[in-house]
Amino acid sequence: MSEFVRNIRLWFAPERLRDEGGTPDYRFSLANERTFLAWLRTALALIGGGFAVDQFLPDLRRAWRVGLALALLAAGVLCALRAVNHWVRCERAMRRGEDLPASRFPVLLSLVVAVVAVAMVLVVLVGWEG
Repeated sequence: MSEFVRNIRLWFAPERLRDEGGTPDYRFSLANERTFLAWLRTALALIGGGFAVDQFLPDLRRAWRVGLALALLAAGVLCALRAVNHWVRCERAMRRGEDLPASRFPVLLSLVVAVVAVAMVLVVLVGWEG
């Protein structure tokens, strides 16, 4: 079974993590959980931003509105999924005494947000209707 599939199975049965290595200091597990919750807040903000762009900018050209909204919504979905996967990977690494996993996701998320922000700046500068 691939590592990714195993991690997904642990999303729905986190008690199985106890079978991995030893119990880490609870402060590290709680910090991991706080990081997970921060990523979920970020996901909710991105999803809310996507709905806001779609609902509160009716004068914006449909293609721009839908494109920006979908980019934010997709980033929110990916962020939520990444949050739980990263939480499982970090918890496993702590229990095994391994280094915490590295991730490119923060960079990718930052780039998506930056692209959407630049697009919004262009929309504001050019005007709502072309």
